[in-house]
Amino acid sequence: MATDPSPQIPMRASPKRSNNSIHPVDVETPPVRTPTPIIYREIKHFKKWIPWLVPAFVVANTVMFIITMYVNNCPKNSVSCVADFLGRFSFQPFKENPLLGPSSATLLKMGALHVKEVVDGDQGWRLITCNWLHGGVFHLLANMLSLLVIGIRLEREFGFIRVGLIYIISGFGGSLMSALFLQSNISVGASGGLFGILGCMLSELITNWTIYANKVASFVTLLVIIAVNLAVGILPHVDNFAHIGGFLTGFLLGFVFLIRPQFGWVSQRYAPPGHSSSARPKFKKYQCILWAVSLILVIVGLSLGLVMLLRGVNANDHCSWCHYLSCVPTSRWSCNTEPAYCSSTQLGSQVNVTCSTNGRTTTYFLPGASSSKIQSLCSQQCS
Repeated sequence: MATDPSPQIPMRASPKRSNNSIHPVDVETPPVRTPTPIIYREIKHFKKWIPWLVPAFVVANTVMFIITMYVNNCPKNSVSCVADFLGRFSFQPFKENPLLGPSSATLLKMGALHVKEVVDGDQGWRLITCNWLHGGVFHLLANMLSLLVIGIRLEREFGFIRVGLIYIISGFGGSLMSALFLQSNISVGASGGLFGILGCMLSELITNWTIYANKVASFVTLLVIIAVNLAVGILPHVDNFAHIGGFLTGFLLGFVFLIRPQFGWVSQRYAPPGHSSSARPKFKKYQCILWAVSLILVIVGLSLGLVMLLRGVNANDHCSWCHYLSCVPTSRWSCNTEPAYCSSTQLGSQVNVTCSTNGRTTTYFLPGASSSKIQSLCSQQCS
């Protein structure tokens, strides 16, 4: 009696199985929920903004410089100019302004910071307007390129409101420190707001320390940008006191405006239904402490600085060497950016100009000398 053959077991699956077949893995292993949706929602919690305010600041500063050079009108108001082919947009002589820019008198007319005008002339608005003026092309390029590099990234991460507030308040803080130390010279530049952005980036790195993967690279980048701007700060018309004041103000504001929730709280908030975990606070304890202390310090610091300025306090009385932080004099330029005052006598085409500051007298042959050209000669005579 013949026996039935044993059941045949297929050794391999046909590559042309129908769609109704079930792969062994589908049977033996239950489907696993991947964490991708949770990770996506966690990252989405930190909204990405489209940066437009920082580029607008760059355009505004550039337009103000063009207007300032138009008002300066070097060919009409000076005996000699740099880059004469630019017409009325040409620059003052290098000895008078090595940054390729306007005269000190023009900057003062446009709203540069001058303590005498603020305290005695009740022109407190100069603490704001000076942040939108620049001493020259080199000054403008250094500030605006740095602002674009660091400002756009910050605005993309935190939005235009917080970045705008930090920029403006830091600029005001820089102007206050500048006014307390530079009692005679004028001061211009967006450096206060720029260094405020740098300062808040440093404090943001500290308060949100766990977010960054490469902390050393971020720190080194900040140091390079700060070093470049400080190098420019030793030239006349550039104010390192505004750099320092803006940096300190922005550093404190970063703890206030740029604080982020810790990742544990974000993960808990976007966890799937039924997921249980111990409740976590939105912010770490050290973040809250830094927020409160920084808010108090920035309010007290700006208020105290303003009161000291209006009372005529000169911070140099307490620091005899601090003025070198703003400008290092050389044989190529003078650190005296105060508008020059001279006495002059004119006999025909011969003009005698005497600087009231150093007593130096020079005779010039200048047919049809106007008052603006005599003022330009005075600036060179006193520099």
